[in-house]
Amino acid sequence: IIEVIGHMDDPGTDILSIVKAYDLPEEFPDSVKKELKGIPDEVDGNDIAGRTDLRDVVMVTIDGEDSKDLDDAVSLTKENDIYHLGVHIADVSHYVKEDSPLDKEALKRGTSVYLVDRVIPMIPHQLSNGICSLNEGCDRLALSCLMDIDMKGNIIGHKICESVINVNRRMTYTSVKKILEDNDKEECAKYSELVDMFKLMQECADILRKKRFKRGSIDFDFPESKIILDKDGRPVDIKPYDRNVATKLIEDFMLAANETVAEDYFWQEIPFVYRTHEAPDSDKIKKLDTFIHNFGYYMKTGRESFHPKEIQKLLFSLEGEPEEPLISRLALRSMKQAKYTTLNVGHFGLSTQYYTHFTSPIRRYPDLQIHRIIKENIHGKLNQKRLEHYEAILPSVAQQSSTMERRAQDAEREVDKLKKVEYMQQYIGEVFTGVISGVTSWGFFVELDNTIEGMVPINSLLDDFYVFDEESYKLTGEHTGRIFTLGQKAEI
Repeated sequence: IIEVIGHMDDPGTDILSIVKAYDLPEEFPDSVKKELKGIPDEVDGNDIAGRTDLRDVVMVTIDGEDSKDLDDAVSLTKENDIYHLGVHIADVSHYVKEDSPLDKEALKRGTSVYLVDRVIPMIPHQLSNGICSLNEGCDRLALSCLMDIDMKGNIIGHKICESVINVNRRMTYTSVKKILEDNDKEECAKYSELVDMFKLMQECADILRKKRFKRGSIDFDFPESKIILDKDGRPVDIKPYDRNVATKLIEDFMLAANETVAEDYFWQEIPFVYRTHEAPDSDKIKKLDTFIHNFGYYMKTGRESFHPKEIQKLLFSLEGEPEEPLISRLALRSMKQAKYTTLNVGHFGLSTQYYTHFTSPIRRYPDLQIHRIIKENIHGKLNQKRLEHYEAILPSVAQQSSTMERRAQDAEREVDKLKKVEYMQQYIGEVFTGVISGVTSWGFFVELDNTIEGMVPINSLLDDFYVFDEESYKLTGEHTGRIFTLGQKAEI
């Protein structure tokens, strides 16, 4: 025995065992703790010199209620039909220097991991919730992407600069939604000086989204699960996590900044880390096409290259239909996974040639990595030696970041499953109605309204002998003719 994790019924032991199983780091090494001692809690006046001073620009952070690491702030004004959008990102690379113990540990972790009852951060809380977090009313160092956007959503000019900012308000998605969707009197009065800017943001985000949609960007809008725990770590409620006007607005602005930065650096031919997503395999698309025919839907799959617009059109025609969640999920499963690469092969899902991750350096290593490159470039320090240095290290940085991202996703999924099982234990013996969300030769999966999915094994269906047809995802009873197929309602 190496270590006793705790009594199996103690709060958090279950999640801790998953943390151990995925070899997720819990403590920061001593070298990192030592380095933290030299990092200030407030921005030093000397660090501001030479930066663009944006402290007078009105800007806000918009995040979830419980977020503590705020790495992006947004500002917006409009003159003569041109929107001036500022996306201001925490300048983590100012404090996390290349090859320092902090940097080595951050690369090793690759990403922060968000489990239902804890966060395993990429950099220590002292930085992520302190000097690097864009907290309301504090001077902070940032990397700002300032974009000029016309009424058609074209980004007609931009500038990326080192800045010093001071966030006016820390907003939440909930309260911005109250202002924009519900016209909530109290909320509007509370933030009266910002209401006009929020309305302008909604207007600008709509234009950006329309343009993105026009080119074929795919928006998979299914509910993730929000799991609510009590103080002992037991799940008390599980519901679909709501995407609203405010979450979409931030999404649209971050996408715009990520694309702008990626395109800029691609054309400068500087070594870089891109976020790429390859087109799906043709056999997977054919399978999806065969399946949707059963529901009366079609895609154009005949040409050499398959365009994301086809998936987008499919999702659009599904809106509000009972089979929507099911076919959307199958469409998603037929896609490849996005990853980090040094070669810019484009992003199929977003239907763009240029994409990177620039907006979350507190919780993702690739963002931190490209911030360093951008800053060296701004200061004219990318000489031949530095370029060769980046050419040499970036492939392994991209690979490590992709690997760690997978590990984080797997651990997060595992914890969610665990909590869902725990939540459903109180309902053993009860009857629910769900939708068949997956069919295999050994049984089928049923998803309930609260996003929980469970398996009905074939050996529990004792009334017949069932045959699985993988072309149409159907289980058919040989004697009774009873059929179980995707999208069908099922009582369990």
